[in-house]
Amino acid sequence: MLCFRSSGVVNFAYAAMGTYVAYTFLELRRTGELVLPLLGLAPRVPLVDRPTVPTALVVALVVGAVVGAAVYWLVFRPVRDAPALARVVASLGILVYLQESVRLSFPPPGATVTPPSSILPEDPIRLVGTTVSANRLILAAAAVVVAVVLGVIYRRTRFGLATRAAADDEVGALLSGVNPDRAAVVNWMVAGVLGGAAVIAIEPITGVNDTTTPLLVVPALAAALVGGLTSFGLATVAGLAIGATQSLILGVAVDTGTPSLPGWLPITGLQQLVPVVVIVAVVWRRGGALPTRASLRTRSLPLTPAPRHPGWWVPAVAAVAVLLLATGNAGLRQAVIVTGGYALLTLSVVVVTGYSGQISLAQLAFAGVGGFSVIRLLEAQVPLIVAVLVAAGVATVLGVVVGLPATRVRGMTLAVATLAMAVAIEELVLRSTALSGGAAGIPAPRPSLFGLDVGVFAVGADNFRVAFGVFVVVVVALAYLVVANLRRGALGQRWVAVRGNERAAAAAGVNVGATKLSAFAVSAFLAGLSGVVVALSVPTLSPPSFAVLGALVAVALTYLSGVASLAGAVLAATLARGGLATAAVDTATGGGAGDYVFALTGVALVVVAIAAPDGVVGVVRRAAARVTAGRQSDEVAPGPPGEHPGAAVVARGGTQA
Repeated sequence: MLCFRSSGVVNFAYAAMGTYVAYTFLELRRTGELVLPLLGLAPRVPLVDRPTVPTALVVALVVGAVVGAAVYWLVFRPVRDAPALARVVASLGILVYLQESVRLSFPPPGATVTPPSSILPEDPIRLVGTTVSANRLILAAAAVVVAVVLGVIYRRTRFGLATRAAADDEVGALLSGVNPDRAAVVNWMVAGVLGGAAVIAIEPITGVNDTTTPLLVVPALAAALVGGLTSFGLATVAGLAIGATQSLILGVAVDTGTPSLPGWLPITGLQQLVPVVVIVAVVWRRGGALPTRASLRTRSLPLTPAPRHPGWWVPAVAAVAVLLLATGNAGLRQAVIVTGGYALLTLSVVVVTGYSGQISLAQLAFAGVGGFSVIRLLEAQVPLIVAVLVAAGVATVLGVVVGLPATRVRGMTLAVATLAMAVAIEELVLRSTALSGGAAGIPAPRPSLFGLDVGVFAVGADNFRVAFGVFVVVVVALAYLVVANLRRGALGQRWVAVRGNERAAAAAGVNVGATKLSAFAVSAFLAGLSGVVVALSVPTLSPPSFAVLGALVAVALTYLSGVASLAGAVLAATLARGGLATAAVDTATGGGAGDYVFALTGVALVVVAIAAPDGVVGVVRRAAARVTAGRQSDEVAPGPPGEHPGAAVVARGGTQA
């Protein structure tokens, strides 16, 4: 809430920032070294042999303040006037980078770490007929005290009033002599300290994990939404209520005196469902979007060109992929298959976000449902084509359900809702033993098509068989041709109209709600197909294959490449871990480069969100338009004074790929 109140930004990376601070504290206690989030640049700084708990805590909280200030100045200040999509992806870039920085810098990666000793007392206390640990009561009391103090500061002090003024109207604040940047950076520093302190304090209760702890932002956002991102009191009450409800669910599940829940129902999933219910209820009741502020200037959304000549370039790309399959070794064939599966996922991001303007962070959840569904259908002896279509259809139904909040909101609010739903789907649906077999996962039966073996695996050099690769290429090519035709048709025009201005689209007779849901449906179908490819190309499919972080990376890569064009989806797919680009880099460098793909993606995403919102493809398109305009300017008379001679050509470049 501090971040939003001072700069109008919903910081999805907030829990990731706290996670890094908590790991910094743990590493100081373990080795006495300060680990900086600078991968590859000698990030370890020896301080003392083994600092005391107070010393390590002070250093860690100072680091939290520095991280908060750096994130604001380097990332969110440059994008404060950008569209909601750019601000969301910038925060996702920070989240991805910090998560990967923690994973690569602090051993052991992927493990849940607990401190050698708790910083809070853990004595049991009897309260209202039940036993509660002292640390939980202290945390609840501390949350209330912090909320009261912040409420007083923001309502009674000059600094608080200045912050509120800058958040509501940046222009008016400047005219009143308030420096918005100064107020914002102080708030971000305080937010960094509070976030780090919170994660450090809950470590003895939940431990800290580089994958799951950054997702604590979901219940935090749910509580903040209840408070309208402005009321510390309401947010604190909501946060305590969400935590108590989640603890109650766990208590019911482990209480031997209570009828047990079904064995196929993951308890963690039920707990993650609580913030989802809160977010959906708030969104449905209030409608609208999160409040915005008046800015000094605004930027336009990325261009969304209609695909040009897909009938020749899609088959041409497919032919190149088939040639690589036929002539390459097993490693190259695997890279082509991975790229093909990811191309369907990035295409789904282009449809829902690039074409229709709905920020969905649940695409990989749809892929997971499609992947596990196709395995269950093949186990039931359903023919391959039917199983693929039905599995993608199941993902489509889920996509429509997740997209229902989009009929009421868009932008950051929708991103919050879909992120929460993605976490709940992963924990409640994808980890259900009924669908996925639990944490161990399930293997896919060997598929056949019209009596032909199209399985992916073989012995030795024949592994990642050409037949399966060709099957994937055909599915991907058909999907791209269908989406290209949809974009050029009436439905695609409605998507773009809603993306540009919902009120204007409605005035023109467009059913805005139905148009949004159609985009979610098509994108979920494509994501389901992506999950099918993943399911049939791995020995055993398990829930971690569809972790929420992967969905964030998919959005990041697509935005980086060009979120509003088919070419951007193709480029993003080649950049995926295990795709053609990273496989080529690994081959050239002797391996290991793939470990840094996500971290580099986070950095690149922030840069693109600030400097090139149209992505790599947009930059190339604009450069080509300028070259064309320069050539034509030699052949035509110059336009009116002040008009670029190639303006018409550049304008046409905004509507064609």
